[in-house]
Amino acid sequence: MIRIPLLAATVAISVLGLVPAAAHAQSAAAATKAALPYLTIEDLRRKYADAQSRYAVIGGLKIHYKDEGPRNAPVLFMVHGSESSLRTWDRIALALKGRYRIIRYDIPGYGLSDGATDTAAKTMQPTDIPVELLTRLGVKKLTFVGVSSGGTMGMYLAARRPDLVERLILSNTPSDPVDTSHLVMPKSFTDATERAKQTGFRDQTFWNEFLSYFAGDATRISAQTRKEYYDFYRRIPEKNLIALVARIGDGKQATVEMAKVRKPTFLIWGAADHLLPESAANAIARYLKNAQISRVMMPDVGHYPPLEVPERFAQLIAAYVEAGTPNLPAETTAP
Repeated sequence: MIRIPLLAATVAISVLGLVPAAAHAQSAAAATKAALPYLTIEDLRRKYADAQSRYAVIGGLKIHYKDEGPRNAPVLFMVHGSESSLRTWDRIALALKGRYRIIRYDIPGYGLSDGATDTAAKTMQPTDIPVELLTRLGVKKLTFVGVSSGGTMGMYLAARRPDLVERLILSNTPSDPVDTSHLVMPKSFTDATERAKQTGFRDQTFWNEFLSYFAGDATRISAQTRKEYYDFYRRIPEKNLIALVARIGDGKQATVEMAKVRKPTFLIWGAADHLLPESAANAIARYLKNAQISRVMMPDVGHYPPLEVPERFAQLIAAYVEAGTPNLPAETTAP
């Protein structure tokens, strides 16, 4: 096992800090020179768009989303993390869309959504996309469900629009600046990471190692999920990849925003997460000091509970929405 030092704050390819910005910036040129098997966004849309795929142009960006389930049912709005796509929620949506309206989207730069342009990166904030999308879809109330940095998006959205967000369900979400200095990885993963740094390209082996390392039980991550991660992240690199990802940053403004959240919040936590263990759940509960916190700790699950244990995750969502926090009072929009 090898200990990985904390990478610089200029990390751009991953909020987890595994491949540095320099490799990402150079990788487009590497794709041409070394004929690496990158895919265009058009390639990915042809391969992965399906009958439920919809697109909305917001801020000049073509945003991929899905809106499934009865239109008069309670809304579950699901947002993926920084190394993922809306496919994170596939099995959960399948389990719950008979009784909920489930809306999810690909954050710009991920999945089948356009990457952020320079203009969008300078003028938009991460919550602008969901606010506009939900407005167009006529959504007035929702339960927000987010994993990793998708949960950060939920906290910021609840602070900005308390009239819209009735409750939060957060899974393995950071509340402090992400620190990777404590991670101890197997040599097979560090070798794959080093190769990605050198080539600017993350191959299938890298993604197998990544998903296995961040799982509580690697056998739960299907071959299909592993293939999808490889495909989506051999997309031609985006200049502004994390511009519209909700981030904690240095933590100062994030702390202010988290204190604004006054909604019931359910932490569904994979306690076998190397990056954000149970202590991180305790920390986010402290920062959400004005929210009403409930939690379930799953000692056998890693960083991505929706991928590892989707059936359990779906059961917990329904139990919380239907029994844990029924009949919430209305709230007005924050000034």
